[in-house]
Amino acid sequence: MTKRFDTGDRVRIDIPDETDPDHDRLHSCRGTVVNIISDDAGAVTDDEREGYLFRVELDDGETVDVRWRDLRPA
Repeated sequence: MTKRFDTGDRVRIDIPDETDPDHDRLHSCRGTVVNIISDDAGAVTDDEREGYLFRVELDDGETVDVRWRDLRPA
């Protein structure tokens, strides 16, 4: 499975669901993918794309981990 993003990619966090607890804090924030962490979520959900967490350093210096579905190219 090819990862949608790679380290060094500029991304924008896109959380359209306003009821998501991270929406107010992270929606529309921009940053750079600094690490990709593999986990077993893909096996649990039966979706290979879920097997990666993308660690993003936001432009304000905060670091967050997000799944592929919450990222768009910046």
